Amino acid sequence: MSILKLNSSNGNVMAENKTLDAVKKCLRDFPLEARELYLNKTVPCVEPPFSPLEFYREWIGPNKPCVIRNAFSHWPALSKWNPSHLREVVGSKVISVAVTPNGYADAVNQDRFVMPEERLMTFSSLLDVVEGKVESRGVFYVQKQCSNLTEELPELTGDVEAHIPWMSEALGKLPDAVNFWLGEASAVTSMHKDHYENLYCVITGEKHFILLPPSDRPFIPYEHYQPAVYRQREDGDFDVVDVADSDKVPWIPLDPLKPDLELYPDYRLACPLHVTVKAGEMLYLPSLWFHHVRQSHGCIAVNFWYDMEYDIKYNYFQLVESLAGAVGPL
Repeated sequence: MSILKLNSSNGNVMAENKTLDAVKKCLRDFPLEARELYLNKTVPCVEPPFSPLEFYREWIGPNKPCVIRNAFSHWPALSKWNPSHLREVVGSKVISVAVTPNGYADAVNQDRFVMPEERLMTFSSLLDVVEGKVESRGVFYVQKQCSNLTEELPELTGDVEAHIPWMSEALGKLPDAVNFWLGEASAVTSMHKDHYENLYCVITGEKHFILLPPSDRPFIPYEHYQPAVYRQREDGDFDVVDVADSDKVPWIPLDPLKPDLELYPDYRLACPLHVTVKAGEMLYLPSLWFHHVRQSHGCIAVNFWYDMEYDIKYNYFQLVESLAGAVGPL
């Protein structure tokens, strides 16, 4: 190779490295600018009354979470949904329950993305497990996210609203799904994001959320995993069974409760928000916010998923996500 060609090649590499460094700096600075411009350092609490337009301007438009107090104090569910009432009304209903060995459904386990065993059982049988009346290996969680309240437990829908009127008016649409949640304290929802505007209403107990804004995406690791499911054997232990002929699943391997900062050093730059949502409170969780969820034992909740708008904000997020995935560690 001639000296001219060698110098030209070295010059191209240097230019590419300089460009890569510039992109990485932009990705590091982008979340910092978001925090300075509009993000809150904590999750604020608000109370009605507010108009749909006011809520849209203050929270939905800016894509900021908040806890809403006294938003559904008129729901009969707040006073009625105890174990004895639920046994009486829906005890014989067969529902879908997620069962895992460790409480982590839809989460990374070593080199697999593992989904729960979906087990059909009566509601009373689930309550027997949650109340400790029977011993059972595994962690049980009602978490099926396909409008399971209206599809599996329609007898309970009269105790809540079919939708949140001011949210439906603000967005100009009804919710895509209304979901029912009930489980043990060991049940954990691993860090992820959803393409929904989410109103999460705690009926009994409390939920503990760790939240990260979409702008922190450059600091959040993603890897691709072979999908698998848990299967419980007759002896009570669980096997991990691969899902055949399936594409790899992109998922977040990091646990925000004990992040491995040596393996994922960029997470040091993230600024997670911690918020506890108590019975009678509602969390507005904006679309594309990353969240990790824990709960008190036997906590019951209902959430409303409104499909997000796939507008310019979504395009910007996709751009940031693509760049973060392309450049690697910052």
